[in-house]
Amino acid sequence: MSSIHSTSVKNLCRRSLLALSLLAVAGLASAQPSYPKGPVTLVVPFPPGGSVDMVARSIARQLGDALGQTFVVDNRPGASGNIGATAVANAKPDGQTLFVSSSGVLTANQFLYKRPGFDSQKDLTPVIRLVNQPNILLVHPSVPVNSVQDLIKLAKAQPGKIIIGNAGIGTGQDIAARQFASAFDLNMLHVPYRGGAPAMNDLLGGQIQVMFETSPTALPYAKERNGKLRAVAITSATRSPLVPDLPTVAESGVPGFDSITWIGLTAPAGTPPAIITRLNAELNKALKGEMGRKFADFSLDPIGGTPQEMAEMIRQDSANYGAILKAAGVEPQ
Repeated sequence: MSSIHSTSVKNLCRRSLLALSLLAVAGLASAQPSYPKGPVTLVVPFPPGGSVDMVARSIARQLGDALGQTFVVDNRPGASGNIGATAVANAKPDGQTLFVSSSGVLTANQFLYKRPGFDSQKDLTPVIRLVNQPNILLVHPSVPVNSVQDLIKLAKAQPGKIIIGNAGIGTGQDIAARQFASAFDLNMLHVPYRGGAPAMNDLLGGQIQVMFETSPTALPYAKERNGKLRAVAITSATRSPLVPDLPTVAESGVPGFDSITWIGLTAPAGTPPAIITRLNAELNKALKGEMGRKFADFSLDPIGGTPQEMAEMIRQDSANYGAILKAAGVEPQ
C-alpha cells in the first residue's frame, strides 16, 4: 500500500509541476507585447504614382490583412529620398514606422550628400528585398529616334542638347542614364526631379525628351504603342516576356549592359528581431503567392530572402553606385 501511495503522490506532483509550467508559459506569452500595437506607417520617400509607391501600397494591404492592423502609406518626397529616410531613422524602433525605398536611396545617397541625415547601414535595419525592377528607355514622339543607335547618333550630333530626366540624382533611373551615357561618352543634359511621376509628366508634355523609367510605369507605353511615348529598349539582361518585341540595351549596341534596381523594406535600427522576423516571414510568403504574381504582371521580379541577404546587397550596391557616380563627376552636395 505504501508503494502504491508513494507512486500516486509522485504522479500527482509531476502533474502539478506540468500544470504550473504550462501556466507560467501562458503567462509569459500573454505578457509579450503584440505586434502591431496600432496603425503602422510605411514611409515612401517619393510622391504617389511611382513603382515604390505601388509596391508600398501592395504590401500595406497584404500586411494589414495578415497582421490585423492598418498599414498606412505616408509619402514624404524630397532631397532624393533623404527626408523620408531620415524620418524613419529617427523614429522609435518599435516596428510602427517602416521604410519602403528604392535601392538608390539606401546605396547612392551617401555619395550625393555630405550630410544625408542618415546612414543606411547603421540607422536602418534590413527587413526584406521585395522586388527587382528594370527600367525602360522612353523618348517623346517629337524626338526622331526609334532605336538605341538612333539615340546615340542624335546625342553625338547635338552634344548637351538632349534633355534626359530622372526621378532624382542617384535613383535607379539616374544610374541607368549615367551608365548609358558613359558607355558611349554621350553629353546629355541630366535633369533630376522629385520622383518618377513628375518626370513622367514632363516627358509626356515634351519638356524633357528622354527618360529611363521603371518598368511598371513605362510598361503601358511599351505595350500600347499609342503615340504618347516611344519605348526604345529595356535595361535588363534579357527581354521581358511582357514586351518580347522590345530589345534590351545590351543587344542594341551596349554589350553587357544590365541596370536593375530593387525595392526593399527597412526599419529603424534597434527594432526588435522578433518584429523583423515576423515581417520578413509574412512578406516572403506573400511574394511567393498572389502578390508576387501581380508584381510579375508589372515586370517586377519578386525576390524575398533574409534580412542578411538584403544587408549584403546594400553593401555591394553602395560600392557599385559610388564608382558610377564618381566616374560621372558627381560631387556630394
